[in-house]
Amino acid sequence: MPSLHFERVSILGGGAWGTALAATCLWAGRTVNLWCRSETVAASLSSGRGHPTRLDGLDLPEIPSSTDLSQTAGADIILSVVPAQASRDTLIAAAAHIAPGTPVVMCAKGVERGSLKLMADVLVETVPQACPAVLSGPSFAADVARGLPTAVTLACTDEAIGRTLVEAIGRPAFRPYWTSDLIGAEIGGAVKNVLAIACGITEGLGLGRSAHAALIARGFSELRRLALAMGARETTLSGLCGLGDLVLTCSSSQSRNMSLGLTIGQLGSADAALSAQSQLTEGVSTAPGVLALAKQYNIEMPICAAVADVLSRAVTVAEAIENLLDRPFTEEF
Repeated sequence: MPSLHFERVSILGGGAWGTALAATCLWAGRTVNLWCRSETVAASLSSGRGHPTRLDGLDLPEIPSSTDLSQTAGADIILSVVPAQASRDTLIAAAAHIAPGTPVVMCAKGVERGSLKLMADVLVETVPQACPAVLSGPSFAADVARGLPTAVTLACTDEAIGRTLVEAIGRPAFRPYWTSDLIGAEIGGAVKNVLAIACGITEGLGLGRSAHAALIARGFSELRRLALAMGARETTLSGLCGLGDLVLTCSSSQSRNMSLGLTIGQLGSADAALSAQSQLTEGVSTAPGVLALAKQYNIEMPICAAVADVLSRAVTVAEAIENLLDRPFTEEF
């Protein structure tokens, strides 16, 4: 068991979110090392010139960065911020450098293709000596990198480690709230990305704010049904990593997922929107996984199913909307 005084933070992933978390950990007084795939990104961040392609040229602190995974060795905390579908390979490569008992905080939001594993489950399989934790909640990378007030959920089944993690990476403007409910934190973060695509499509089609609000509310019901079936707690879903993250991601084009949906609605085609993407959108990879989990747990998730069908080109956008509006009337709960 590591000492419950965490000072050295190693971050895996030099994208916008990894960079923002590295900056906030530095501001919290921690020693930070950021692992990047790109030598160019590592050199730019290390020299204090900011991120060359992300975060719109924000003035960031010097963030010690490298492309050498061995720099992870000796970290008291590891934040894994690589995309969900790249998490397994990255963790396998990093496993030899992670000491037994080290908390590894999974910060990607998604469901692994094929295995249908959540990110903490991928961690347990690839780095069994680690202590799993999850960071989720309503947080845009640019807001965190600007030092704007943000509150998130930090899930860890070990309360002592979880509360120490909160103190280690938290600061007045970045407020993690501890919970032991990893499943609730993960499902909230994964499903909201799919629902944000749906909300973006609604916006792009000009269907109005009433339809937008209905999608958020009914989408939350879908998220809740699946999460509870998988063992999450109701209180977690009503908090930051459930309802909070859903409202943020479904309400701003700053969300990559909502922005993609907006483009799909405007162009009327998933093909055209996906080909125009410049950044990874987690909801695209997560949608079929969420739909498969819903079938596995015998849960009805018509909005998520419609998004998955549109993204896979099984139906057109118009057909998906018509199918949702033609569903039988029923009780709300």
